[in-house]
Amino acid sequence: MNLNHILFGIYPYVALSVLVIGSVLRFDREQYTWRTGSSQLLRRRQLVMGSVLFHVGVLAIFAGHFVGLLTPIAVWDFLGVPHSAKQLLAIVAGGGAGALCLVGGAMLLHRRLFDPRIRATSSFGDSAILIMLMVQLLLGLSTIPQSLKHMDGHEMVKFMGWAQGIFTLRPGASDLLTEVHWVFKIHIVLGLTILLVFPFTRLVHMLSAPVWYLNRRGWQLVRTRGAMPPRRGAARRTGGRS
Repeated sequence: MNLNHILFGIYPYVALSVLVIGSVLRFDREQYTWRTGSSQLLRRRQLVMGSVLFHVGVLAIFAGHFVGLLTPIAVWDFLGVPHSAKQLLAIVAGGGAGALCLVGGAMLLHRRLFDPRIRATSSFGDSAILIMLMVQLLLGLSTIPQSLKHMDGHEMVKFMGWAQGIFTLRPGASDLLTEVHWVFKIHIVLGLTILLVFPFTRLVHMLSAPVWYLNRRGWQLVRTRGAMPPRRGAARRTGGRS
């Protein structure tokens, strides 16, 4: 068993298993931690601009990777889309979305690391996952020069075959990535690592729609600092008024 098989034949299943099982367990057992932990009240302007750019870029990148990697090659051939055209589209659309995401992420990271109030309310995980995403973006953009060397789409077909092989449990899928450039390999490994730690970070809010919060068990008590909870029976003695 070689390193290539471990990284691209076994590690994907480990990362995906932890992603699914970890997310389900966290949602079931720790629903009050299933949130973004917004710091909007501390500094709004930079958050809004950075967040919009970052989220638009992330959504576009995710959609592009999902459609580009998991759509069977036969579908593209049936639609008459040449591999070269698909490669060009991936470079242009992916590069543009990556640039937007990088600018927005840089604004969010600068805000989190250099604003004293926000830094004080941030956990190590908050900063670490944002740094990981920024590194992943830089790696993704750095694959563009290598992709430009393979405009026939041959290398892209390898990644499609690997990704679809992983999801269909096809033996030997990792062999498709043996000869690809190292920058692609690091990009994939870091992407899998982000999926691995996903359930333990604030990124889990990406899986939720607001309607989920209607079914959270229990109540959350919120009061101003130093305020004492009302004594039992106080409302009855005051005629039910609060």
